[in-house]
Amino acid sequence: VQLQASGGGLVQAGGSLRLSCAASGRTFSFYTMGWFRQAPGKEREFVAAISRSGGSTNYADSVKGRFTLSRDNAADTVYLQMNSLKLEDTAVYYCAARFLGSATMTSVDYDYWGQGTLVTVSS
Repeated sequence: VQLQASGGGLVQAGGSLRLSCAASGRTFSFYTMGWFRQAPGKEREFVAAISRSGGSTNYADSVKGRFTLSRDNAADTVYLQMNSLKLEDTAVYYCAARFLGSATMTSVDYDYWGQGTLVTVSS
């Protein structure tokens, strides 16, 4: 499956952005989807994941209550709505797909990765 992430940009602290990840090439509903991020000089970290049906989500503690992950299986797309953005949310955000697995927080569980989209939060 090919993944194309979009929606990143520059936003002031407290603002919002919505990231999208469009999938192509395989049956989208077979894939658990996740978002990870990597800030400069830091390791990649888990942000959120959603089950194949969209009925179950998992969030990192750092984004709970601020980020919402959803999916539209008819459109082969997942959406990460990011509200109340903080300076520490600045990172490259990557979407990832896991074939037939659960919505885990571990990057090695994911089989396919998008190219990343940069989110910069300014003060």
